Amino acid sequence: MHAIADLRGWSPLVALQVEYSLAERTTERDLIPMARELGLGVIPWSPLAGGVLTGKYKPADLKTDASANPQGTRHNVVLAHNMLTARNLGIADEVGKVADELGKSRAQVALAWTLLNPGVTSPIIGARTLQQLEDNLGALEVLFDADQRARLDAASAIDPGFPHTMVRLPMVQQVVFGGAEVTPRG
Repeated sequence: MHAIADLRGWSPLVALQVEYSLAERTTERDLIPMARELGLGVIPWSPLAGGVLTGKYKPADLKTDASANPQGTRHNVVLAHNMLTARNLGIADEVGKVADELGKSRAQVALAWTLLNPGVTSPIIGARTLQQLEDNLGALEVLFDADQRARLDAASAIDPGFPHTMVRLPMVQQVVFGGAEVTPRG
């Protein structure tokens, strides 16, 4: 779309709105690098994974059947969108540990982490109350040390997936680069 707009003289795209959080990092594979390369801002939605990263949900919530409440609830939404998983609850636990160390809320830690990515312009926050809004804005004051950032990154790490894993294989590197060293752009 960006290339077509450029070729036709249309107004360029300026931002990419994607789901991005400690619980959903797959956009780091392609979309966020593409946005950075094209000069697009990244505006993540659901940076708190539907509230999962705030500690709102517990392991017992995994056992709830979303179809049991046909009217729908926020709980059903996070279940239906696969945000409420054992993996994400584990990430939320690490967010809680870092939050306790910093004397900050879990929401502030999770939001501050999204802002560490240089491609992120601003996360879309879903505050429903003034208190939540004020708390969310406190994310701008969160400073992680190297260990805290590494722990959050490790807890939420994703497999790079195909084709990234294939391209990193030594045989493929040899075929592509023939032994030449190529320094990637910063």
